Amino acid sequence: MSAVDPGTPRVRTALFSALVDDAGLFPPTSLHMDEAVARHQRDLESGNPVLTHRFLCPTSRIDGLRRQEQQPQLVGLIVDTETVPDFSDLPVDFVESTAVLQVPEHVRLFVETHPRHISPVPHGVGLKVRCGGMTADAFPSVGELSEFISYCAEHDQPFKATAGLHHAVRHFDPSLGVDRHGFLNLVLAVCAAVEKRDPFRVLGSTDVGDLVRQAQAVPEDVARQARRILVSYGSCSTAAPVEDLKTLGLDG
Repeated sequence: MSAVDPGTPRVRTALFSALVDDAGLFPPTSLHMDEAVARHQRDLESGNPVLTHRFLCPTSRIDGLRRQEQQPQLVGLIVDTETVPDFSDLPVDFVESTAVLQVPEHVRLFVETHPRHISPVPHGVGLKVRCGGMTADAFPSVGELSEFISYCAEHDQPFKATAGLHHAVRHFDPSLGVDRHGFLNLVLAVCAAVEKRDPFRVLGSTDVGDLVRQAQAVPEDVARQARRILVSYGSCSTAAPVEDLKTLGLDG
């Protein structure tokens, strides 16, 4: 499939639509609540299809969110407290936790796991994987993340990703002395696993041109199946992913 194929924009939509959750409250951006909500409202008004327009909030800061005059239309709760506070008054779409919890039927649950130690979860529960953090040892290797992706594709297991995915393409971060995973690499790696190919090569690739060509060549049914497995990822910047896809010519 070439870059001018009329089916390409539809495939790009299938690959990248509703990909990025708003994690502005989290490091390294760490916005104050009022700043984070204000930015989120601007994103809502922009209506960019790459963004989920879902606001991620720790349970420890839920009261601060409630005090905001403007409220997000969708919320993802990140459990960082011993007990989960009542959230029935908020438009919670999912809860992310380190353990299986009881949540209302209309709320999805994602349980964090390390890619080396994947524990099966009950039917209907998703997984959450960290792709980085504030230190070099927080970044899983290409091999570890590849095995996790292959597991999810084989078991039709939905997952969310978080941390470290600052830009589209894998790149070296001199401040941490580590290679950061790219969200384009991640999306294409899930596509590879869906097609029963080893995701290792694409996950570790830094060849921008090749990655763009691969994105343009993904069959639509593969793209949709891959995104059913990769639900979304949290980004502290909502502008960088949009700008990266625009720069690469993959924004529609």
